[in-house]
Amino acid sequence: MPDDTGGDPEIAEPPAPETDAERRRRRARFLRDLAEARALRARVQPRRAKAARLRHAMRMRTFRW
Repeated sequence: MPDDTGGDPEIAEPPAPETDAERRRRRARFLRDLAEARALRARVQPRRAKAARLRHAMRMRTFRW
């Protein structure tokens, strides 16, 4: 039975484990993109963003530590 991998080195070798620095860089980039998307949404939909801010503030006030 022939091997169907086609000799692709990516499939033949498992990926190297991710280092902590790479994971932190990837997470920081994700969080920057998320903040940018939230800021864009706040500019595009100001009424909805204001309502979301007020809801968040209410949740923070009623949260028990």
